[in-house]
Amino acid sequence: MTLRKSQEKILKTEIENKKEYENMIIPQKLLPNDVIGIIAPSYAVKPEEIEISLHTLEAKGFRVKLAKNLFKDTYGYAASPQERADDFNTMIADDEVKMVFFGGGEVCNEILPYVDFEAIKKHPKIICSHSDSTTILNAVYTKTSLVTYYGSCPQTFSNLTDYNFTQFKSRSMDGDTGRFDKNSQWGTINNGKCEGTLIEGYLVNFAFMLNGGFLPYDTSCKYILFIEDHIQFSTPAVVSKCFSHIEQSGFFAHVSGLIFGHYATEYYAEIDDILKRISAKYNIPVVKCDDFGHGENNAVLPIGITATLDATNQSLSLDHQTVINRP
Repeated sequence: MTLRKSQEKILKTEIENKKEYENMIIPQKLLPNDVIGIIAPSYAVKPEEIEISLHTLEAKGFRVKLAKNLFKDTYGYAASPQERADDFNTMIADDEVKMVFFGGGEVCNEILPYVDFEAIKKHPKIICSHSDSTTILNAVYTKTSLVTYYGSCPQTFSNLTDYNFTQFKSRSMDGDTGRFDKNSQWGTINNGKCEGTLIEGYLVNFAFMLNGGFLPYDTSCKYILFIEDHIQFSTPAVVSKCFSHIEQSGFFAHVSGLIFGHYATEYYAEIDDILKRISAKYNIPVVKCDDFGHGENNAVLPIGITATLDATNQSLSLDHQTVINRP
């Protein structure tokens, strides 16, 4: 490649990144004494399940506001979809609430038809969760351009580790850019380096979302897919099935790199084989780690922020700040 063509390529990338950055909505920083709204879009929470978490959040200097239907079990396993969506929409519209915080479960997808996406654009704020909440986090990002956050939830604060709080603080309070801080040994499945927009989630939920109407991703964009699953919920065969669904949807045509999170404490050769087949078929850099997922580490990664994955040197760098200062 000539110097001129190389410079033109760099300029084109910078223009595309600037355009994408300008289209993003980045929420404002969480500050001490701010109100965090607690909801339960995926299941009916029991008071004793989050008692320690609420105390820990308050001990860290935050105030908490509990949703009206947080403990309600209209359906036996959860409040009704409308009730759960009402809680979400209420927290979004409440300008005192600076962060909407919630855990996983099974039925978060039920609330999607009732979510007020226009209100989210008018009242952008931090929305953070994990697991089953993959559905709402990705729906909000792709339908509103608001950056959302995957990896932490109220239950993380029931047995809070230094790493997990540092991750929470880094993304929601500091807005750190630059190299992602690791807390596990990374493994390279396929070497290479790529750029792309981070998009994420729990594998089963992400696969189910494709072609469902609530993941209208930009087909002109390249994505770094960070995805996780767990042996407790999915065998290697289920993992393979879900990746096949993602392939058959056509989404992998827009994937520039893949990060696979915590799956189990023991080694599963079948998982490595699945990742090797994907990397070979699409010729993309692929790594695995234990920094995010249903394990001890609950790293927080922003959905919608552009990043650089270097599988050869086993690093991830965030290109933009994850929250902005208040006016």
